[in-house]
Amino acid sequence: MAVIKDYSYTVIFEPLERGGYQAIVPALPEIITAGRTLKEARRMARDAIHCALEGIAKEKFLSGTA
Repeated sequence: MAVIKDYSYTVIFEPLERGGYQAIVPALPEIITAGRTLKEARRMARDAIHCALEGIAKEKFLSGTA
């Protein structure tokens, strides 16, 4: 059975000159995403965090360190 844990990450939202918002996750430097609205940028950041964590877990599993 899989163990599900909740984690919190700080996300920095910055308005873009051309409109919309950029989202940066300092703890996961590979994540820089954006959205046309703040709501969309939040959704994109949440999805990017999920994908990054899945990738990290997969790498650990494949390398035998999980």
